[in-house]
Amino acid sequence: MKKIIFLFTFIFFYFESVLAETKVKALLEGNIDAKISIIVYESLTCGHCADFHKEVYPRLKKDFIDTDLVKIEFRSFPLDLAALNASKIAHCRNDGKTDILHFLYENQKKWVQGETIEDINKHLKKLIVTNLPFDFTDFESCLANKEIEDHVLNDRIKAVKKFKIDSTPTLIINDKKFDNPHNYKKLKKTIEKLI
Repeated sequence: MKKIIFLFTFIFFYFESVLAETKVKALLEGNIDAKISIIVYESLTCGHCADFHKEVYPRLKKDFIDTDLVKIEFRSFPLDLAALNASKIAHCRNDGKTDILHFLYENQKKWVQGETIEDINKHLKKLIVTNLPFDFTDFESCLANKEIEDHVLNDRIKAVKKFKIDSTPTLIINDKKFDNPHNYKKLKKTIEKLI
């Protein structure tokens, strides 16, 4: 695991100065013209991020996203190589939809297991190829897609530079950090003040 962390740190700093903008679509939900914008920085191997998707996001969606009051964008902040690979899978269809992202969080415990990145990738591939309700036979090409990788790493780099992100999940509401993303009551009050 130390080798994976070292490798990811090396990749992060190496690409910091050379990453260019990509044409990969953002993972968005809600009214694009909504007055309130929420950005969620998250890592697909983060248990707290999975909890956010299971406990907070459904209420947020029902109360504010589905009513066109809020738009939400899910941005990658991978904490390790396994999260980087999963983020590439979430973006691979490049349709801007969040279906795969939510599926990966719902099933996180099924694929985030093993002692090596090869083990984790094997579990991820098995989950994706055998369980998604649509054809996903291009798993290996998704992992090898350089444009998607650049997009994911750019999200992480921009998060650190612009918002000083250092943990996941982190919510940004109209360009301001929101503390305690698991407290839906506080989140709801904050959003209601902005409406």
